[in-house]
Amino acid sequence: MDGQTVIKMAGDAVYTILIVSAPMLLMGLAVGLLVSIFQATTQIQEQTLAFIPKIVAILLSLVLFGPWMLGFLVDYVSAILGDLSRFVG
Repeated sequence: MDGQTVIKMAGDAVYTILIVSAPMLLMGLAVGLLVSIFQATTQIQEQTLAFIPKIVAILLSLVLFGPWMLGFLVDYVSAILGDLSRFVG
């Protein structure tokens, strides 16, 4: 296995991680922004008020996007395992 193949595999792995984690991160970002705006307008500075809604939003996004994320990861792993004979030798 040459260096170019390793770099391509690493790039594909990073791309897969970004795509799979994007729905949860974006949902957490949106909820965090809404909670921050709410805290700024009401002047409530409680840390748990920002933490609990983000956890709930991320869990809901995991439930909603979980099947898609799992399918994406299964496709990636099957592609890696399909090319395993080429990587080993």
